[in-house]
Amino acid sequence: MTGAAPIEQILYISTVSPSEMVNLNAILAVARRNNSANDITGLLMFNGKRFLQVLEGPSEAIDATFERIRRDPRHRGQVLLARKTIPQREFGDWSMGFRDGAHEDGSAVYETICAKVADANPNLRAELTAFARQI
Repeated sequence: MTGAAPIEQILYISTVSPSEMVNLNAILAVARRNNSANDITGLLMFNGKRFLQVLEGPSEAIDATFERIRRDPRHRGQVLLARKTIPQREFGDWSMGFRDGAHEDGSAVYETICAKVADANPNLRAELTAFARQI
C-alpha cells in the first residue's frame, strides 16, 4: 500500500434558485480553479434547471467543497445521491468536465457522456446517462 489518502466520490443534484441567472462560464472558471487547488476532479452537467455533479478527491476537500455548494444561493435543494470511497478516480483527468447541451443536439451530448462514463461504476454510469438524456 502506498499510504495515499483514500479517494471519496460524491454525486449530488441541485436546482437553480428561481431568481438566479446562471453564468455557467463563471461557475466553471471558479470550480476549475478551486478543484485544481484542492485535488478534486469530476463532472458537472446542467439541463437548464438542475445541476448533477460528481466530485472526487480527498475526503476533507470533498466535505469542504460540498459545504460551500450547500451555502451557495444560486441553487437550492442540494441532495446527496451517493457517497463512497473509490479505489481510483473515475474522472482523474477532468478538472471539471462539463456538458449543458447548449451547443450540441441532445443526442450528441448523450453519446459524449456515454462514452466518457463507459468505465465508471455501473450505478454512477446509470445516474449520469439518465440525466444526460434530459439535456
